[in-house]
Amino acid sequence: MSTPTSILEVTPAVETLREHLRYYYGQHLKKKSDLTEKACCTEETQQRHAGILEMIPDAVRDRHYGCGCPIPDDDLTGITVLDLGSGAGVDAFIAAYKVGPSGFVHGIDMTDEQLTVANEHAAEVARAFGFPARNTAFHKDFIEVADSIPDNSVDLVISDCVINLSPRKDLVFQAIYRVLKEGGEFYISDIAADREVPDSIREDPDMIAECLGGAMYEHAWFDTMKDAGFTDPRVFSRRFVQNEAKGEPINFSSLTVRGFKFSNPLDRRCEDYGQVAVYKGNSPGSVARFVFDDHHMFEAHRPTAVCRNTARMISETRLGRYFDVTPAVKHFGLFPCGPSPADAESGGQPCC
Repeated sequence: MSTPTSILEVTPAVETLREHLRYYYGQHLKKKSDLTEKACCTEETQQRHAGILEMIPDAVRDRHYGCGCPIPDDDLTGITVLDLGSGAGVDAFIAAYKVGPSGFVHGIDMTDEQLTVANEHAAEVARAFGFPARNTAFHKDFIEVADSIPDNSVDLVISDCVINLSPRKDLVFQAIYRVLKEGGEFYISDIAADREVPDSIREDPDMIAECLGGAMYEHAWFDTMKDAGFTDPRVFSRRFVQNEAKGEPINFSSLTVRGFKFSNPLDRRCEDYGQVAVYKGNSPGSVARFVFDDHHMFEAHRPTAVCRNTARMISETRLGRYFDVTPAVKHFGLFPCGPSPADAESGGQPCC
């Protein structure tokens, strides 16, 4: 049974914020150049999916605001995807292309104008993709509850610079956990800060709408994910955004993060059970190497020691088709997590 909408207490402050965000994203912003801050104006999606974007109408593309690219590069054929805060539908349509006619993509958003754009162009996009019918559905809903999405029904949850807009990020991750299937994944891009954001920014509606006011202190953000059941979320990539807001010295970064749902929880730390993983070299577009997170880059056919958490993430999920992983042998203590040699040469940070 879905979580009731009443779990999010709709206080006057929450409703006032919602109305401001509806106005900001529904009427004030018409294109990326209308943004005043740097957080939601990345070109990463354009760089990675230019060919797909060419098949999507300008009316949709012009309303795309994001801080990263929340769509995994591997084969997504046939899976079910949920896009939280789908807006006019750019990320949802890219995901729809990648899942193909045998897969399906749901988008949820609370802004009527954005949903109208997405729905008006969904059939056109499907035809441009050469699909026999649209494989997308856009729902008016709140990301804190996702009432329109059944429990345990989604393989992959994506979101692009939207969770920071929510006043209850804890409920967002609880909703993500609820809708995901066993072994399902979230893969999200969002803004985090290197310290608590002061009230002068946190309570400014325009700064919230520009994706800075609602940014969480990074470590608190990861605690929120863990509290929802995602024991070991991993940073996939990190991009510096800006180092001040309204005169306050705060470092804001765009992080793309992935996490997996397991009813049998992952270890709290990276533990060594003597396991080895071999990437088969069979992920489309990643034949030579497979990048799993910011400290795991698997060379094709090269045995690589992994902690038990990583072993489970790449063997008990949709990624299992790409890897051969040996069983646990016995406990050898903490796993010595660290950057790969290539990361170390480029100044990568130790993991875990």
